[in-house]
Parts: sequence; C-alpha cells; structure tokens
Amino acid sequence: MDWNQLLSAHRYHPGSTTSLFHSHDRSQFQRDYDRLIFSSPFRRLQNKTQVFPLPGNIFVHNRLTHSLEVASVGRSLGNKVSQFLKQQQVEIENPEILEEIGTIVSTGCLAHDLGNPPFGHSGEEAISYFFSEGEGLYFKKLLSDEEWNDLSHFEGNANTFRLLTHSFNGRRPGGYTMTYTTLASIVKYPFESTKANPKGFKYGFFQSEKDIFRQVAGELGIRQLGDHPLQYVRHPLVYLVEAADDICYQIMDIEDSHKLRILSYDETVAILESFYDKNEDKEDDIFNEDKDKKKIVKSIVISSPITGISANLDTAADEAFASRMMGDGAIVTPTDEIVVAPDDGEIIFVFDTKHAVGFTTKDGISMIIHIGIDTVKLGGQGFSVLVKAGDKMKKGDTIMK
Repeated sequence: MDWNQLLSAHRYHPGSTTSLFHSHDRSQFQRDYDRLIFSSPFRRLQNKTQVFPLPGNIFVHNRLTHSLEVASVGRSLGNKVSQFLKQQQVEIENPEILEEIGTIVSTGCLAHDLGNPPFGHSGEEAISYFFSEGEGLYFKKLLSDEEWNDLSHFEGNANTFRLLTHSFNGRRPGGYTMTYTTLASIVKYPFESTKANPKGFKYGFFQSEKDIFRQVAGELGIRQLGDHPLQYVRHPLVYLVEAADDICYQIMDIEDSHKLRILSYDETVAILESFYDKNEDKEDDIFNEDKDKKKIVKSIVISSPITGISANLDTAADEAFASRMMGDGAIVTPTDEIVVAPDDGEIIFVFDTKHAVGFTTKDGISMIIHIGIDTVKLGGQGFSVLVKAGDKMKKGDTIMK
C-alpha cells in the first residue's frame, strides 16, 4: 500500500470523485472532525453508558466523554506517526497532508462508538436476540442469508460505518460525505459478517454498505484478501484509533471504579502502577534513532497460579475482563482448588471479599489473581485465604483454597 493513496482528501459522495483538498480556513480532515462534533448522533453518546450505569450524582464516563478522551489521545499518537514519517522522508506527492494524520486519527476516535447501542455488547445481544429468537424472526424470509446474518448478529462497528455513509431519507446522498481516509480509519474489522469469528462475531460493514466499503478500499488502495466473503487488510491508521481506545478504557474505567468505591484507593494505585516501569520515570522518545541507546528487552515467564485449562481473555463472560479494563491476562478454568504463587514475590493486597489478591513478582510485575465471575457477591464465603498484604512468597506457595 502507498501513503499517496492511503491519505486522500477525496470525499465519499455517490457520483463524485472530485478532490476537495484546496485552500480553506479548515482542511478537509478538520471539516470531518467538525461535522461529527456538531452532529446529533455524536451528542446522543451522552446517554450511552461506558462500563458502569450512570449513577446520577457521581460523574463517571459515558460514551461521549470517553470518545472525547480517546480523540485527544488519538491526535497525539497520530502526530507522533506524522513526525516519524517526515523523519523517514516518505515519498509523498503532497507533504502537507502528513500534517493531517493527527486530525484524521482524532476524528476516527470521535466516531468509533457512534453505532454502538445503549448498554454496549448487551445491547448488541438484545438486538440480535430480537431477530434470531423474537418477533424479528418474521423478517428472515424477506432477506438474503447474508442480510439475515447481519441482523441476527448485530454489530455496533458496522452500524457506525452505516451511520456515516448511508443516504438516509431526507438527507444528502452519502451521509456525512466524509473523506475516504477518515472512513477507513474507523473500520477495525474490514470484512463482512459471513467472515466473522463465531466466538466474537465482529465485522465492519453490513450488506447494505458492502459496496460503499469496496469503493472506499479501492480509492485508498487497501489490499483485498478475498471476495467471497469480502475481506480486506486494515488501513494503517485503524491501529492508532484502536490503541487510543485501549489506552483510555483501561485507565478511565479504573478511575470510575474508584469513584464508585468498587476499588479502594490502595487497590486503584496498585492497578495503575502495574502499567508503568517504576525504574523509568521519564518520557521515552520512541523515534530516537541513536543506536547507542537501544534497550535490552528481557523475556520473563510466569507460571499459572492455578492448575487448569487456559483460554484467551477475550472469551471472558464478563465485559470488564474481556475488554481488558484492568489490563491483559488470561483465563484458567480450574481443575484444582488450590491457588499458588505464580513466582517469587509479595502479596500487595487481599480484597475484603477474599475473591482477589494483588501480587508483585520479584521482577516487579504486578498482577491481580481474580477468582470467578461476580464472586464479590459471595462476601468471602467459600474462600480460605492463607496470606495477607506484605507476605513474602516463594513460587508454588499456597495463597488460597
């Protein structure tokens, strides 16, 4: 793929491919950003929850505040990449368009949650259930198999692309008529629903917008992987939008947990500190090309604290874990009732409800050993914790039963 194509100021508009990159008080990509900021679908994000229900008098994040924060982080990431490409002297016909990468990523971040229904994944499941098991089952006979697959496995990401591009009744053709690059930057899953993984069922566009995405990909020179089902590689800027989203929800949801008194101050500090290397309290220049300053990266292997069958964290039944709100990790379905220290280290905290223990290894890696889903409701019943905060542990020492 070629940056000369990937960064395009052409706008999606049925019947028109005229470049609109001309002298203006705002660049075309800034106009994309402003169209979203002033739009009704964007304002409606204030009534959609992030992770926690809106509690009224405590100001936790909703989808609107989350999207604004993601846009801020995305702009910084985009500016870093812009700086890097200029340092690499990437051959591009219009060098000033590199300056717009921060704005493009920021706009993609603003839009990334537009199509999500209220209550997030639970809302998607409710819509899917309406069609697959409820009154909506009537429509199955009126649709193609591919169209029915879209409705019976509703996906908010595909709905975002539809909101931005669909020619709704009474509206101008082409929806928001965004630039092709902005549209491509939000499509995390550039394939149709028949290609989706049955476990997660993520995809990027409905059948009704399939030809629109084909046009976007063609305009930008995005590489196609298959036609039946239709599948492409990601636009490179999608990775920055996704990274900004991941950074924000991991940090901000922990902040909300503390505000709602789900996590104590000490627990919050322990979780947040696990994101950082305590020995490096300075900003790294990721684009420093001084070869004398290369870091030596050490691989560390940590054992499982429990015997059982492991699985990817994405498959967790609880969205807070599946979305990695508290960091990365793994699921282990136990075949044993004993929880042991995964490495030499120290117990940092023990939840009052005994279902979770904070642990730091001898190499300074912090983790939470969390037992079960919704086990906080047990109030400690069924757990026998044999340690307390400050205890030094050897690998294999019993922590709880």
